Amino acid sequence: MAKLGKRTRAAREAVAGKENLSVDEAVALVKANATSKFDETIEIALNLGVDTRHADQMVRGVVGLPNGTGKTMRVAVFARGPKADEAKEAGADIIGAEDLMETIQGGTIEFDRCIATPDMMPIVGRLGKVLGPRNLMPNPKVGTVTMDVKAAVEAAKGGEVQFKAEKGGVVHAGVGKASFDEAKLVENVRAFISAVAKAKPSGAKGTYMKKIALSSTMGPGVTLDVAAAAGE
Repeated sequence: MAKLGKRTRAAREAVAGKENLSVDEAVALVKANATSKFDETIEIALNLGVDTRHADQMVRGVVGLPNGTGKTMRVAVFARGPKADEAKEAGADIIGAEDLMETIQGGTIEFDRCIATPDMMPIVGRLGKVLGPRNLMPNPKVGTVTMDVKAAVEAAKGGEVQFKAEKGGVVHAGVGKASFDEAKLVENVRAFISAVAKAKPSGAKGTYMKKIALSSTMGPGVTLDVAAAAGE
């Protein structure tokens, strides 16, 4: 078994035996243990009581975090003509049509969010096997297939977070940086949990939110009191 470093040991000892914390307690503990030399991301993971193999149990949505993510979001837009100009003015990093499709098919994906106008979907549709597994496929349900390109780009740049339940019913996302004030992280965590709660699918049976954990990029995770965090 690999020997743990001094920092890792100290972080694990700090959270040992601490479970089912309030959002405020969890944020304070995780932030205090984010001691790497870089600004660690604060990450949340929710274990949901859903089976994503069934369409009526799929959980997906989008939430605008009140204090942003602290991450610079690279946005790609599939658009032509005036809508391409609109995307450029809004601050999109990559804009194209067939040329962008060929770039992605060639294995180059240098963006974190992909937006498309509806008329571009026949082109974008060919990229489903590439973008789908990366949760980058434009989708009208989360506002990334739209004629309002300006609003979609600005939302992505402004701290909007998409989420989707993965195999096993787990939803995870970054909700800020360790350098954020505790109060801002707490607001972001509560906003994310609230959005996932509102996205409860019609086919969900039994307990919806089974477990919620918070961690930093390099730090150990702590569990939250689900009922309190979800406002039940």
